Formats: sequence, structure tokens, C-alpha cells
Amino acid sequence: MKFKILIAEDDLTGRETLAEAFTDRGYKPITAVNGKEALSILSSEEIDLVITDLVMPGANGMSVLKKAVPLCPVILITAHGTVDNAVDAMKLGAFDFVSKPIHLPHLFALVERALQMETLTRENENLRKRVEVTYDFETMVGRTNVMRSVFEQIKLVGQTDTTVCILGESGTGKELVANAIHQHSRRSGKPFIKVNCAAISESLLESELLGHEKGSFTGAMKQRRGRFELADGGTLLLDEISEMSPALQSKLLRVIQEQEFERVGGTETLKVDVRIIAASNANLQERISEGTFREDLYYRISVFPIHLPPLRERRDDIPLLIDHF
Repeated sequence: MKFKILIAEDDLTGRETLAEAFTDRGYKPITAVNGKEALSILSSEEIDLVITDLVMPGANGMSVLKKAVPLCPVILITAHGTVDNAVDAMKLGAFDFVSKPIHLPHLFALVERALQMETLTRENENLRKRVEVTYDFETMVGRTNVMRSVFEQIKLVGQTDTTVCILGESGTGKELVANAIHQHSRRSGKPFIKVNCAAISESLLESELLGHEKGSFTGAMKQRRGRFELADGGTLLLDEISEMSPALQSKLLRVIQEQEFERVGGTETLKVDVRIIAASNANLQERISEGTFREDLYYRISVFPIHLPPLRERRDDIPLLIDHF
């Protein structure tokens, strides 16, 4: 199914550039030359996502936003001097905003994330109404509101193949959450493979993930399957992904996007079906600013982020944890 994207932009060049770019990526863009036309389209057609300029003649982007927010995600386009207005618009329900000149890869990533989140919400709305809230996920224990939210997120995303990024300090239970997501998914009968990217040297991590052919490097006495092959059909947890080198991040991005790779020293392209869960105790956006983590990989793995609170922020769970263990 092609997602229908409404592009409301009064600038002809900008409007046509966006329409062409989204057509090339397999979307179905519908354009509006001003806010009034955008409002008319929203009233007559089913739209999956709206991209609208904030400042347009006639009905402006805020009018489009208020009409579209109950229907679908909205991404705002802002020019210099209107960022404050964009922040106000996000408080009214906008998904995000981009500033001119538009960086297309960033916009594409926002659109993909918004559509996947919207699809998740729609597909699970009825399910979530029927499911009784559970406060104990096997070895995961909690009754505070923040942990109830985590449990609901696990059940919500578990039914999909969406890439998940689990963020939290060391000891907050990121691996437990990843395992719970796997157990609540259609892949629960398939392998759950984990690898700690910080515990393996850079020179060996590529071979650990992708495998290697006999003789591909000193000590490679026989062919070895990597974690991606071992996880085929199941789930692969990439713990402490922030410690992966930029060079390997580039190769990982290709595997996630294409679900294919070559073993180290090999030429045969192998295809796999693997659900990726990444985890990190680092601030990945800071790592991006430092130049040690790829921005495109960040957007690829952060489709569905789950933030885990430290125990100091859920003190009411301490007695329950004492009783459980």
C-alpha cells in the first residue's frame, strides 16, 4: 500500500521538489498550493501524513495542523524566524518540524518514523482496549506508572517487526525488556540472539556479527556463521550499540535496510529475516554531535524508542522487587 502524503507548500519549486522526492521513494504525494486547498483535501480524502509550511497565504499551517492532528501525523516546515511558532505547534500535536533549507534524508526518516508509529497505534488500538494491564513480566517486576507504561509499550511493539531502541542506565533491565519484546512477538518460537558490542574488540565484532569464511584472516581456520545468521527468523539484540565503530555502523545500516550481507572474506550475498533491537546506556544524540555515531543509523534504529527509568525514579517498586527476589 502506498502511503498518501499531503504536501501543503505555497512555493512552487519547494512543492514540486518534495512531491518528486516522495514519489521516488514509493509514496503517493498530493499537493496543495495553500492552506485553504489543504483543508479541502483533508475533508474529502483519507490522508496518511501531512507536511505543511507554517506560513502560507489564506489559511496558514496552524489551521491545517488543527484540522489534521486528529486524523494523521503532521510535520511542519519552518523558515528562519518561525521556529518558535513551530515549537508552539508541536504542543498542539505536531509530530515534528524541519527548518528550511530542508535536509531530505532527515525528513524521510521523520516521515518513516511517524507512519510506523501511526500504523502501530491503529493496528493495536482495539487490542490494547482488550488486554488487561499486567504488572509482572516474568522476571520484570513493577507497579509504578512508569513501569506500567513500559509494559504496555512492550505489548504494543511486540506484535510488530518494528526496530526498537531501548535506552537507559546500566542495570535498568534493557536485556530483560528486549527478551520480553521477543516473547510477545510472532518470532517468539525463533532464536533470540544477543551481542554486547562493548565487550568485543572492534577487529572481531564484524566477524562476530556477519560471520567469516575460512582463511579470511589469521586464525580463521574454518567458516563461521555470524549472529545475524544465527538470529534468522528471530530477534537480534545489539547491546551497547553506541560503542560500535563508525565503519561498522555503516555496514550495519546496510544490513538493517536490505536484510542482506556478505561474511568477512566472502562474496556470496546472504539474506536474512531478523528483527533488530538496539540498546544503549549512552545519549545517542550526543554521540551524533560528537561525530561518533551515524545520524542515519540513529533514525533507523530509533523507530520505537523505549526509555527505562533507573530505580531511584521508581522507589515504590523496591518492596515488590525485594519480595520477588
